This record gives sequence, C-alpha cells and structure tokens, in this order.
Amino acid sequence: MRKLDHKFPSVALLLVVLLISSKCINNVAGREAEDDDYEDEFDGRTDNTEMNEEKKHNSAPLATDDNGIEITYESPKYDIANFYFIDHFDDTEMSQKLWVKSQAKKDDIAEEIAKYDGIWNWEAPQRIVWKDDVGLVLKSKAKHAAIAARLMKPFTFTENKHLVVQYEVTMQEGQECGGAYIKLLSADPESEDLTMFNDKTPYTIMFGPDKCGNDIKMHFIFRHVNPINGSITEKHCRKPKERLEEPFKDKLPHLYRLVVRPDNTYEISVDHKVINIGSLLTDFTPPVNPPSTIDDPQDKKPDDWDEREKITDPTAKKPDDWDDDAPPQVPDANAAMPDGWLEDEPEMIPDPSATIPEDWDFEMDGEWEAPLVDNPICEKAPGCGTWKAPLISNPNYKGKWRAPLIKNPNYRGKWTPRKIANPDFFEDLNPYKMTPIGSVGIELWSMSNNILFDNLIITDDVNVALDYATQTFDVKRKYIEKKSDSVLNQTKAFFKESPWAWFVIAMIIVLPLTYYCFIYNNKKDGCADAKKTDAIQPDDISNADGGNGDKNPNSKKKKSDLEVKAADATETNAENEFPDDESDSKDKDLTESFEIEDGSEDKDGEESDVDAKKIGAIQPNDIRNEGGDGDSSKKKKSDVEAKAAGVIETDVLDDDTDDKDKESTESFEVGQGHKGGEEDTTKPRKRRVRKDES
Repeated sequence: MRKLDHKFPSVALLLVVLLISSKCINNVAGREAEDDDYEDEFDGRTDNTEMNEEKKHNSAPLATDDNGIEITYESPKYDIANFYFIDHFDDTEMSQKLWVKSQAKKDDIAEEIAKYDGIWNWEAPQRIVWKDDVGLVLKSKAKHAAIAARLMKPFTFTENKHLVVQYEVTMQEGQECGGAYIKLLSADPESEDLTMFNDKTPYTIMFGPDKCGNDIKMHFIFRHVNPINGSITEKHCRKPKERLEEPFKDKLPHLYRLVVRPDNTYEISVDHKVINIGSLLTDFTPPVNPPSTIDDPQDKKPDDWDEREKITDPTAKKPDDWDDDAPPQVPDANAAMPDGWLEDEPEMIPDPSATIPEDWDFEMDGEWEAPLVDNPICEKAPGCGTWKAPLISNPNYKGKWRAPLIKNPNYRGKWTPRKIANPDFFEDLNPYKMTPIGSVGIELWSMSNNILFDNLIITDDVNVALDYATQTFDVKRKYIEKKSDSVLNQTKAFFKESPWAWFVIAMIIVLPLTYYCFIYNNKKDGCADAKKTDAIQPDDISNADGGNGDKNPNSKKKKSDLEVKAADATETNAENEFPDDESDSKDKDLTESFEIEDGSEDKDGEESDVDAKKIGAIQPNDIRNEGGDGDSSKKKKSDVEAKAAGVIETDVLDDDTDDKDKESTESFEVGQGHKGGEEDTTKPRKRRVRKDES
C-alpha cells in the first residue's frame, strides 16, 4: 500500500485527462467526418450546371449569430453600378467567361519553361467554409501561370474619385517562394489581346503579397510616365514596418486592400488592419520628381586642391636611440636548459609498427615513409631536440617610428562639383493621375500550389468595399474562428459545457498537494529521525509478555523478543564456516538459530539495543518470536526463527570473552544435532559467520 499511495494522484490525473481528451477528439473527429462526407459529395459533382442549380435550393449551415439564428450562405448582393470589376467566382459558368488564360511565352528563357502553362481551376477551398463558396485556384507549382479579365468599364484617375482594389487570398499549402499579387493592366493597345498576357504586358499598378525565403514584401508598384519625354519608370513603395508572415503560413483567407486617393496619399491594409500609409510624392523609390539641380559632369577637382585635414610634422626627427628593427620579444638570457633534456633525441620518430600498404605503388605514389609518432623516450624527459630559451618582452622595443600629425595649413575642405540645372527636371505634383486601367490580371510563378483567389473587386468607394467584405470575408473569418477544429477550442467548449470538469481538475491539484504536505512529509520526517542513531529501529516490536522468553528472576536484565519483518531488508545468503575439521556432510542437516545471551550484569538493570550495536552486529528490524525452550544450562535460550530471507548477517567476533564482555556482545550459536558424535552437544558451538553478498 505504501508504494501505491504516491501513484494514486498520478493515475487519477491520467484518467481525467484521457476522459477530457477523448471527449474533445470525438467532437473534432465527428465534425471532420461530416466535413469529409461533405467534401466527397462536393468533389463528386462534375457538372457545373448541376452544381449551380443545386445552389439555389441548398445552403450549407454556417453558424449562429448572437441571437441564435442560423446563418446560411448566399453569394454577396451588390449594385453592379458601384463597381468597375467584381467577381466572387461562385457562378463558375459566368466567371469562366470573364477570365482568359494566357497562351504566351516568356522571352529570353529556356523553351521548356517559357510557356505559360500553369493550371487554373474554379473550386471550393480545401478547408470548406461554405460548400457554395468557390474561388479561382492556381493548381500547379513551378510553372508560369497567367490569367486576365477585362473591366466592365475602364477606370480613369480623375480628381474626384478614389481607386479601391480589394481581394482575398488563401495560400492553402503555405508559401515558401512565390507571390499572390495582381496587376491592373493599362488601357493600352498592347493589352488588348489577353491571350498574350505576360510579364512584359504594360500595367499601371501591381499590388499584393510576395515572398521568397526570408524576403517578404507587400508590393505596391505604379508605373509613372515622364511628362517631358514619355519614358516610364517603376516606383516602388517603401516596405511596411511590420513583417507579414502569418498569411504565408496559417493557410487561412486574408483580405488585401489598396486605396489610392486624389490627394496623392495611399493606404494598404490586411484584414482591415492598416499596415502602410504614405504619399506618392515622398514614399517611393526612386522619387516621382527628379532633383532640380545635379552635379556638373564637366567639373573636375583642381590639381592643387588639398583635402587633407592633418599632415605629418615635417620638422619632427626620429630619436638617435630609436631602433625600428628591435623585435618585440627576445630569448631569456637567464634561462638554462633543464636537467635531463635529451638534445640528441628527436621529438617525433617514424612509427615502428607501421607497414607499407598492400596497394602502395612506388611508381605512382613515390617512396613510402612511415608516419611520425611521439618519441616514447621523451615522455619521461623534460624535453627532446634542440633546446631554445623561452621568449620574454624586449625592454628596448618601441615599434616603427612615425612623425606626429599636425594641422594642414593648406587644407581647403572636401571638394564637390558645382551644381547645374537638371536638364531632365520636371515637377509632377499630381502623380495620382496614372494611366487608365482596362483589365485585371494575375501573372505568377510560385513554388506552392493551390493558391486561391476570391472576391476580387475594383471600385471608387471605400464604403462599398467595406460593405462587400462584411458579406464575404468577415463572415468567413468569423465562422473559422467559431468553428475552429483546433483541440484548444474544443477543450474550451468542453469545459464551457461541462462545469463539473473544473471541480475534477481542482481536486486533482488539491489532493496531491494535501498528500505531500501532510502525509508524505510526516512519514519522511519519521524515517529521518529514526536514522539519526545507529540503533536499528524495528517497524513492530512484539510484546515481550506474549513470547516464551519470560523474565528471569535471577537476572537483572530484561529480555524482549523482536519480531523481524524484513520486507525491505537486502536479501543475502549466509555462508557458514565451521572451525571444527571433524564436521562432515551431516552438518548440512544442522538447524541454525540466533541466540541472544543474557545473564551479564548491567548497572541499570535494563538491556539496551545500543549496547548490542557497539560490536557492529546488525540488529534485524523485526524478529518474530516462535517460542523459547529452556535447558539445563545457566542461561535461558530462546530459539528465534528468521522468517525473512533478507536478514543481514555480519561477522561475529570469535574471541574468548569474559562475563563482562557479554554485556555488549551478541553471539550467534548453532545447535548441532549429530546423532553419533563424541562432541558435547549441551554447549553451544560458537562459529564465525561472514557476510555473503547475494
């Protein structure tokens, strides 16, 4: 029972954890099974017409709102007049008519990878939120993929409207190297044929996330047209302060929004959180407007222009006692070679045990030489080989002499070329007025597949974009947060539904603490107190009156029979050695007994366990009294049978002791049962018992 006491709290804790975990796992597994059944049903649909027809009659249950009303999915409702482009991809038949897959090839690249042969498909997310929510998915990886669609009406940058671009991306397999950005293609003759859409197709704005390794970007690039010569340069937005890692790892939908205002300011947000704001005039590289002046390329520094602020003192001279060649360290002149130094012995010698390898080719490998090993003769000597005195710091060392520095009287400062007016200078105070947008395209090369695009819109009203997000992205993320398949959320739900579990947890914590503080420590302290003395502390001491060893009226010493409970004693085998040479094989039939001698005088009249300990004899914890037999000798003998096989036997001193020695000595006596021996069996034979380790 003692061994099981400290295990009970652990076993109880384990059982409760298993109970709670199984409940959570069953909840998760049950819903996963429902999701799997639903996915199988959804994947089994191959006819888009049939799927779209079923949408009208069936809606997947989503969640419940604050009033407990079940939310069902419907494609977002909108006024098409508020949008320049909109596609929620749910109506796959109509969406496939909008988008055109590119058949172009990249220039200046190997033929086998130049073609835009990435695979696009309309399908539901892998982690289904609504069965009717469909997105545009890039299915392939390590391939060039491009697809584009025309705007319902071109977007022109006028002074009274914003440009608002918003779309969702779900990197369902994560992302290590690749992007999920979109391009707003310029309304240009080169962009008319969308089947030839490639990386060289003119665009007005490129926007979206991109990552390769540890380089994470949120692109906002616009192509600015020089008002003087018509040249086009790309202007790159500065990086946001926050590092965006989660969208590339968590495999959840994320909402990206770009707002460009007529006052030349911009705002970038991810999941409604603004991560970057700034101005088109000041926060782009290179800047929109070039400097008004530039360095004169014809100006050259004069030959006599002295830029040295300090020079060496021409009047300084090196002291006569200055030695440039003095070494920093010199041999110690007072050092002497240690006695026993073996100058004639080398430190390394060829290994005498080395042999020429069997595959050694003298013509190819040359002459063979044994590898060098430490000279064994030098191991006991102070050293071998040529003795050299140790090095010490050179007191005459000063280093290389250099003249001190002084101010240069001819110093004229740092030379810079003169400034001239920039012939290419222009000042565009309204870079917001960019090239009109005619199409939207996605042109990617990614090392991850299953990148899902959804709910792509272009509008000129931020409130319209926010309202559209509340019908799509916001509800979707709310559903995912509420119905997350994580064990943590399931555990929270379990504890919310089962308040009694908190009581169980509290008991599991309180019970072990109570056990440790009040029970275990008390037992431990008791054992520690018992070990403070060399005397053996028996677990149980039988009542002396209950045994056969009664008090001897003629003796001043009390006798008590100890009962041995040797459950925790070390198991050993006692090997008996008898000094009598006449003992034969019959000695094996002898019965061993431990006899405690009494009869010695004690001034206090009481027997002490400590006295027995003085001779080094091990006292058994418990000796169970089986009954004592009286004989004709002056001493009473009690035969005690050791029940435990682990009683430790130690050497008993076999010296001739007098009556006083018997006060502190226990002797082990063996009664011999020879049938026909001449030896007097009335006297106990003393024998030496040596400790035997099992």
